[in-house]
Amino acid sequence: MNREMRRLQQKEEDRAKKRRAEGPKPKTRDRVGLRQFMREVRQELKKVAWPTREETVTYSVVVLIVTVFTTGFTFGLDLLFKQGILDLLSV
Repeated sequence: MNREMRRLQQKEEDRAKKRRAEGPKPKTRDRVGLRQFMREVRQELKKVAWPTREETVTYSVVVLIVTVFTTGFTFGLDLLFKQGILDLLSV
């Protein structure tokens, strides 16, 4: 370890000792009223990039197609495994 690394490590250790000596900082919560909260929520929602109607319809169709495919695939595997186990046990 070179001198620079030792100095950095020593500084970090000193900072850690100082933080431990100071103890934990008290947590303060500044509560705001309902009106202020709703105003801030509205401001944040204005910043959201909402999808267009066309994008929403496209995404919904894709989700439905993938869901139908996954359900069918799972049903097919279940049927296949069930039949395989029944054939195995009936021997």
